[in-house]
Amino acid sequence: MTIKPKDTTSNDALAPRGRTRGTGTVKNQSDDQTHRHAKPADKKPAGSLITVLIAVGANLIIAIAKTVAAFMTGSASMIAESAHSWADAGNGALLIVAEKKSVKPADRSHPLGYGKESYVWSMIAAFGVFMAGSIVSIYTGITEWNAAESETNYTIGFVILAIAFVLEGFSLVQAYLQSKKHGKAINVSAIGYVVDTSNPTLRGVFFEDLAAVIGLVIAAAAMGMHAYTGQPFWDALGSIIVGVLLGAVAIFLISRNRDFLVGYKVSDSMHDYALSELLNHPDIDSVSYLHLEWVGPKKIFMVAAVNIAGNQKEEKIAQKFEDIENQFRDNPLFQEAILTLSVPNAAVLTPPSDAGKAHLS
Repeated sequence: MTIKPKDTTSNDALAPRGRTRGTGTVKNQSDDQTHRHAKPADKKPAGSLITVLIAVGANLIIAIAKTVAAFMTGSASMIAESAHSWADAGNGALLIVAEKKSVKPADRSHPLGYGKESYVWSMIAAFGVFMAGSIVSIYTGITEWNAAESETNYTIGFVILAIAFVLEGFSLVQAYLQSKKHGKAINVSAIGYVVDTSNPTLRGVFFEDLAAVIGLVIAAAAMGMHAYTGQPFWDALGSIIVGVLLGAVAIFLISRNRDFLVGYKVSDSMHDYALSELLNHPDIDSVSYLHLEWVGPKKIFMVAAVNIAGNQKEEKIAQKFEDIENQFRDNPLFQEAILTLSVPNAAVLTPPSDAGKAHLS
């Protein structure tokens, strides 16, 4: 049986929650009215937002301290670390913007919500801020490579690096514990979770802090070798290595955000979870097609072709579809759900026996 959809061009039809099939066109309806029907933004202070606020606060303090130490010591590695921390602070500010913009509810112009704003701003942060820090660090190292030998007193520099290590380490632990908690729910490691998560804020903070901790060790080693040997190229080499490290992190984060912007499929475990939810519904006999795509952090767009139980009339099937779709829309994991009838004799999908263990990622 083929169901011919009626006109669904109204704002209500575009809103993810409370949408009714075939409501007709509503003229001159304001975006405010659309917002009342849209899926509300999360009211919680997200764990990723708390994580990034901690990171930004730590980076601002560290950046100021490193800048003072860089002027006092003239160390190329310290200048690189100063640029690194200012880059991290700027990156954190943009991630906060990403977190805030991505939770805006769907409206007439964005029926699937604003979740991808998070990937846009995270990419801007990775490209503009991390690359700027990388270029400054590498350039400083190159210009200081053949610097004349001079007396050095890096005591203040080592003190600042030690304090920065503690603060950056605390921020990294916070991001790691959050990643470990979510990863444990789906049987993956903390690193595996943070690489694959749909949440770019958590990924950005984690790798920013990881790069910062590694960079601090490199800077301390470079300054120590300079002080021990009297050869300034060690300090310059440290600055270049820190710059390369920043560049590598930037390229990785740009790549991951690009993946989600162009349409990134969910993991196999998440696919199995959604399939199980469909098959467990008493009105669904089988599923022949299932498309799941991330449209924002922890927000999935689902399209499925299903067979409805029993031999029901067209209007009954349309109402069943609407009821099932709204049940999925009430699940915070799904931004939107669309069902259609399977074609006759279509091959059906079957989930593995351990499906249903998926967690918001």
